Amino acid sequence: MAITKSAKKAIRQNKRRRARNLLYLNKMKSLVKEARNLAHLKKIKEANDLLPKVYEILDKAAKAGIIKKNSASRKKSRITRLIGKSSK
Repeated sequence: MAITKSAKKAIRQNKRRRARNLLYLNKMKSLVKEARNLAHLKKIKEANDLLPKVYEILDKAAKAGIIKKNSASRKKSRITRLIGKSSK
């Protein structure tokens, strides 16, 4: 258990930051999963409509430091490529 005042404050900060980070992570994972499922089901129109939301949440997560910038770019690229392949 934290003893010093600063350690107690750090615990409070970590709790708030973790909650905020989990919001980003859960939203990101669910949107990516939904886009992948739509692509596999050949629902290209719906997948393309969802793509801007996926891009937005990935960029926000990268900006907030939840994931790295190149990870966001890689995820966006792979989802776009998957939807493109499914449309053929």
